[in-house]
Amino acid sequence: MQANGSAGKKVILLRPRGFCAGVVRAIDVVKIALDLYGAPIYVRKEIVHNRHVVDELRTMGAIFVDDIHEAPEGSRVIFSAHGVSPAIRAEAKARSFEVIDATCPLVTKVHLEAIKFARQGYTILLIGHKEHEEIEGTFGEAPDNTIIVQTEADAEVVDVPNPEKICYLTQTTLSLDETRGIIEILKRRFPTMQGPKSQDICYATENRQMAVKAVAPMCGLLLVVGSQNSSNSKRLVEVCRNNGVPAYLIDDRSYLRDEWLEGVESISVTAGASAPENLVQDLIAELQRRGFSSLEELDIVDEDVRFSLPSELNSTVRLTAIAPAAPANL
Repeated sequence: MQANGSAGKKVILLRPRGFCAGVVRAIDVVKIALDLYGAPIYVRKEIVHNRHVVDELRTMGAIFVDDIHEAPEGSRVIFSAHGVSPAIRAEAKARSFEVIDATCPLVTKVHLEAIKFARQGYTILLIGHKEHEEIEGTFGEAPDNTIIVQTEADAEVVDVPNPEKICYLTQTTLSLDETRGIIEILKRRFPTMQGPKSQDICYATENRQMAVKAVAPMCGLLLVVGSQNSSNSKRLVEVCRNNGVPAYLIDDRSYLRDEWLEGVESISVTAGASAPENLVQDLIAELQRRGFSSLEELDIVDEDVRFSLPSELNSTVRLTAIAPAAPANL
């Protein structure tokens, strides 16, 4: 832990925090597409679940639509990091869209698992939040084979056609503890249940939750920077509260409330995987203005994951990079 500042009220800044590799890739996809092709570029849903990121990209020329039918036929359309169902891909093809797929590779992994298990005749118990875009996309890969399980109560009563041929998959942004409880119930009820070769919950979600658990005994309050529709950010709040510490999810420093700080000597700060670092730094500056003058950084694990650009952009960017310069006029 690195520290600076005087003793007294303090802020403990968690690391890792903020952007994960999938979010960095998705944001880069929109910016590169705008640079290569110019505005407008249409994006289905929010590219990542953060209001500030979406607003910034909108000012650069991105147009966000809830339904791809809102984009004119033949438009260039980007699919968000959360993935889409085959039905959406078919609609895009029918409307002659130039599609750039910014789906996080870790979400694509879950889609491929769903396809594999469905082809083998398994019933897929998909653990996640029914209303989340990621679950909508994964469910769409094998709707006739898939049952969504949202809670431990669901796990206790879910009915399957053949208890000897079922498997489970999960949303990538869930709480590790919550998911573990659901899986334990399902394994008790269905001892032969299969699962993914490696867990579906992404590395960034796991690392940020580990950091919150590590800091919980050291602080009186946790502030999570992230938007209200960010699943992984909400899970950080839940993890902290389950460890007995008050926690709040805030979009930015303007959401900070005086009553949260009363009697608190140590505040931990982290950010969901789609929250920009400048919002974190703005919050720290505001906390220091309010008397939390000491700043410490708690390092849990290093993250060095990088994802390549989607194929639709990779070749274009590579050709642009190696294109010979125009000859000088002699």
